[in-house]
Amino acid sequence: MRILLTGANGYVGRRLLPELLSQGHEVICCVRDKNRLGLDKTTQERITIWEVDFLHPINLNNLPEKIDVAYYLIHSMTSSTSDFDVMEGKSAHNFNLYMNEIGVKQVIYLSGIVNNSELSKHLQSRKNVEDILFEGNFNTTVLRAGIIVGSGSSSFEIIRDLCEKLPVMVTPKWVLTKCQPIAIRDVIHYLTGVLLKEEHYNKSYDIGGPNVITYKEMMLLYSKTRGIKLWIFTLPVMSPKLSSYWLYFVTSTSYKLAVNLVDSMKMEVVCKNNDLQKALGIKPITYVDAIKLAFLKMEQNLVISSWKDSLVSSRFKENFSEFIQIPTYGCLKDHKIKSVTNVEKTLDNIWSIGGDKGWYYGNWMWKIRGFLDKLFGGVGLRRGRTHPTHLDNGDALDFWRVLVANKEEKRLLLYAEMRLPGEAWLEFRIDNENKLHQIATFRPKGLLGRLYWYSLVPFHFFIFGGMIKNITK
Repeated sequence: MRILLTGANGYVGRRLLPELLSQGHEVICCVRDKNRLGLDKTTQERITIWEVDFLHPINLNNLPEKIDVAYYLIHSMTSSTSDFDVMEGKSAHNFNLYMNEIGVKQVIYLSGIVNNSELSKHLQSRKNVEDILFEGNFNTTVLRAGIIVGSGSSSFEIIRDLCEKLPVMVTPKWVLTKCQPIAIRDVIHYLTGVLLKEEHYNKSYDIGGPNVITYKEMMLLYSKTRGIKLWIFTLPVMSPKLSSYWLYFVTSTSYKLAVNLVDSMKMEVVCKNNDLQKALGIKPITYVDAIKLAFLKMEQNLVISSWKDSLVSSRFKENFSEFIQIPTYGCLKDHKIKSVTNVEKTLDNIWSIGGDKGWYYGNWMWKIRGFLDKLFGGVGLRRGRTHPTHLDNGDALDFWRVLVANKEEKRLLLYAEMRLPGEAWLEFRIDNENKLHQIATFRPKGLLGRLYWYSLVPFHFFIFGGMIKNITK
């Protein structure tokens, strides 16, 4: 069947796509920016891409035809701490208009568990989107999940950061809130299991794993599974703002995501009983087994997707394709050139940059810059990289974003997501004469931007000089 997959470059979308293809479906990937899809060439040849932004007025000129099922995996929780609910509602309304024109048979929406009488702003927004989708001229199936556990999921990475960085924690009282985590593998089984099943049309289902536990128990079980000693002391109170800052500074999450997560963590997210698990023949994975599976994927470098690579971890809202063309005028540059004796090894070094590998020179200075960036509300270095040696367009790489990763053209282009009084690019390119061009480009904003650049020139001399020297060794 023909399936429309919105949010195809998100955490769940990237996991769902290969499963749909393996089942023989024809998939149209719906993204705002096709340059950020980051798929291998074989997968790209098997899909169709529809570039559309549901926040903008609908354009009926390039509609895909004969869609059987559409997955709605869109959310704007990290775009803003104030009006993300308005954005999510607008996206859902525009999505309905598109689907009504296409004549889709079924829409499957991955929502959140919304069983409390009072909901957080995040969960209320998810419920509002449900209501909007049920108004469409199509059959709707809603799957409501709480904490999703898997390699690269935001929840898993946050718990991992907390447990492995803080052997002793003084925590707010919301860690005693109950939740029902679910393995990402089970989420995918549910999403594919309800495809065009009429008995599940126009219904909502809670989906979760077999364990109902508190956030504190989640961290203790994680630590026990990993062989880490952990002591947690719970305070009777801690303000939401202070809790948000605590999550932001200790983990790799963005501040906007931290604010919305803390707001939701005060709510119990436990499933109501339903017959969907039995109807689909799903035996849910325990929380501990989900942790073990996540680390197995990480150890084998088989992490398909990470929340860090989506715009969730970015402080920018723009399409990154707008930054691929490096400006020429009004820019300051540090351009270094060095002959390469072993092109293949040099490319491997370039493609391994950042994360645990570091930046080939002055890593302590990069760490200080990352700490200062985090201090001023930036992304810092904690995102690291998803894979130690592989890069795709759109990947997060410490406080950079990969714009172009093309080994055939011997070119890697990065765009800075750190807090800067301007815009910055870092490019690595090997020319036809086997010379490596390492170019740092900075477009300053006003006098402050120029003062920033020139104050760092002495450091650039050592950092960029040492970097190109060690990359070409």
